[in-house]
Order: sequence, then structure tokens, then C-alpha cells
Amino acid sequence: MFISKLTRFTGALALSMFGLTASANMAEYQLENGMHIVVKEDHRAPVVVHQVWYKVGSTYEEAGKTGLSHMLEHMMFKGTKTLKLGEFSKIVSQLGGQENAFTSANYTAYYQVVGRQHLEKVMKIEADRMRHLVIDDEAFYKERDVVTEERRWRLEDQPSSKLNEQFTATAFLNSPSRNPVIGWMTDIRHYKAEDLRSWYKQWYAPNNATLVVAGDVQPEAVLALAKKYYGAYQAETIASPKPQVEITQEGLRRIELKGATKVPSVQMGFHVPSLVTARNDEERQEVYALAVLSSILEGGSSSRLPVSLVREQQIAAGVSSSYHSTDRLPTLFELSGTPITGHKVAEIEAALLAEVEKLKTTLVSSEELARVWAKDEADHVYYRDSIQSQAMIIGTLVSVGLPADTLDHWIDNIRQVTPEQLQAVAQKYLHKDNLTIATLYPDGKDHSGLKAYTGRL
Repeated sequence: MFISKLTRFTGALALSMFGLTASANMAEYQLENGMHIVVKEDHRAPVVVHQVWYKVGSTYEEAGKTGLSHMLEHMMFKGTKTLKLGEFSKIVSQLGGQENAFTSANYTAYYQVVGRQHLEKVMKIEADRMRHLVIDDEAFYKERDVVTEERRWRLEDQPSSKLNEQFTATAFLNSPSRNPVIGWMTDIRHYKAEDLRSWYKQWYAPNNATLVVAGDVQPEAVLALAKKYYGAYQAETIASPKPQVEITQEGLRRIELKGATKVPSVQMGFHVPSLVTARNDEERQEVYALAVLSSILEGGSSSRLPVSLVREQQIAAGVSSSYHSTDRLPTLFELSGTPITGHKVAEIEAALLAEVEKLKTTLVSSEELARVWAKDEADHVYYRDSIQSQAMIIGTLVSVGLPADTLDHWIDNIRQVTPEQLQAVAQKYLHKDNLTIATLYPDGKDHSGLKAYTGRL
């Protein structure tokens, strides 16, 4: 499957070569071949999550080759020199485990959730497909058809998804952030098997991967297994993508799309930095302030957008605010909304921008700021309830070059944000010359009978 983003709690810890660091039951190692290993102990249940994260996703791709990372993810389940087609998934199923994979703008990851006694088995077969994948021409062309069908089902037959794709491609003109994770249809249709073999050879190496193991394990035992199975591979030369720096936006951009929907909607985004792209302490503090601003606008039913647009003005059926603070490249601060029957999408746009203007002119109260801190603190506690969530957050952070323990310091950092800083970042970034707006309108056509996607997600 593919995912466009993972959410905001994401960070990089300097680790000593071949050594160990520990924080909150977390240990880090690096193998001699450059593979990064993070182990998070959680002994509440006899379960282990095993994940391998590769530092490659849609923002690593070039024009004409979009979606290669996602296509390769599909092919990783087709067999190796030692495992037949479908045998990988069959083995995990027979162990009583779960397995899957996902691709995003920033990384591609593969995971299994099994009983702790089966860790070595899943590590062995995952390590096998790191370097021994077989990309058979016949299997490749069949799977390429599956991916084209997935694109139709997920994007081309889904107006809101199609709007988001075109919105992103409009907001980013010349950087790879504009690439859809699944790829453009014309690129997918022209893939060759050799394209995938080259992509696999280029990026799937131990020194471009992070192993994350969380659950009922001992770090030293995990390290020994990792040396046995992943340590056998040599490091490869990983060429960094050519720099493609997004040009500065110098005026409002707007697009309109008509599609198979009964209700219009609007999506808007302002260019902002991420924690990864922040160049100094001042910019890093701006990132924390932007994260707080997003929560102020839409961080629960008592936040500003649902209170104002949904309950008080009663013009919106739904509203949202999002900010992906740990993207590998500069990102967007996004707002969106859908009007209720009898109201126009232009009203939603105006109301959203009005809420942004309030942030520029009136300081956030200490009481409202305290509510945001409390909610984020609760989220910080809840994520620890799931072993898989813990592993996911660690992998997300490390794969973009942030410390594995970033979330552990998240609350301390947002508690340093002041009302004056919130107003300052709103004034600096949330202005119309930095804004892209995309609007979806109903096309008035009959779209019944659309085919359902039946391939692997």
C-alpha cells in the first residue's frame, strides 16, 4: 500500500559508531556495513514488531519515473532466489503473524508482527529479500496492471484524492514533493522490469536501511541476530538525489476541479519548513509553533475551526488543519473544509482565512495554549499503548534523519512556545502570497457502477 504522509510526532539521535545509546528502554546500534538498528523494549506482551525502513520514497524520484518506490514495494512480495512467489506471506501467516508494507514520500517500510519466539524467522526472510529479490518479467507486468488499477481506484475514481494530488502538484512546481506516491498513470504504464531492478539495486542496501524492533526483546539478542542476517551484506554506494529546491512562491495559486461528488470542498496550503529542513534553533522553534497553531485550529472538538465553522456559524460539515512537521523536505500547513447543504464552498474558504487572520492579530490566550499542551501530552501517552505505534514513530523519525527519541522531547519543546511566537509564525508564513487553494465542484454526471479495486493494498 502507499501512504502520502505520516503525522507530526517525528526526530535523530547521534549514535556512536558500533556502539549503543539508550533512552526510555531504547537502544541504538550501527552494524559495520552501515545498517542502523533501533530496539525498543516493551515487555507487556510476548509480541515483537520487526520493521525494515529504506530511505527512499516518492521525493527521491525523477520526472518520468514517479511511483517506482511504490511499484517496487509490490514486487518485494513476489519471491526471491530462495522463496517462491507468495511464500514470504505464507510463512508469516503460518507463524500466526501479520505482515505488510507501505510507501510514502520519505521512505518505504516492511513489517511483521509475530510472537517473540518467531523474531529470528521473520528477520531471516526479510533479510533475504533485502538483496536477493527476483523481479521476473511476467510477474512484473501482471503487477504493473494491478498498480494501474490501484491508481484508478484510489485516486482517479476518488475526487477528493484527485483534488489532493493536483493541489500538491500546484503548490510544488519544481521539487519532488509534487510527485504522487503511487506515481502518475503515464509513468506507471511505461515502467519496464529493468527500471525496478535498477531502483532495487540503487536503494535496497544495508547502509540505506534502518531495522526497528520493538516489543518483548533484549537489545543484545536483537543485535546478535541482526549481525547474523543483515550484517552479512556489504555496504553499497548510495548516490544522493540531485538537489531540487522548490522555487519561492510569489503570489496566490488557485486551481479548480470538477468530479464525481455531490458536495464541493476546498483545500489550501501555505509553504512552511519542517523539523528536518530547519536550519537553526530559531527555525526549529518555528516548527513547534506551527505544530501548536495547527492544534489550535483543529486539534479536537473544542478547537477553533469546529467550534466556529461547524457549531457557531453552521456553514461546514467538516473542517481540518494539518501540518507534517517531520517531512524530509519543506512542507505545507494545510486547511480544508466542506460546506453543509445550502452553503457555498466560497463561504468555507473565507471563514478559514478569517480564522488565520485572527491568529495574526490577536494573541492566543494562555488557557487555550494550555489545552493544546494537555491534548498533545495525552497523545504522547496513548501512542505508547501500541507496540507497533512505537516502532512506526521511531522508523518515521530515523528515516528522515531525525533522532529516534524526538517524540520523547516533543512535549518539552511545545511547552516553550509562547503566544507571541504563535503570532509571529502566523504573520511570517500564513499569508496569501504563500498560499495555494484547490476547490472541488460536483460535475453533475452519473458515476454509478465504478469498479472496485481488488489488488494488494
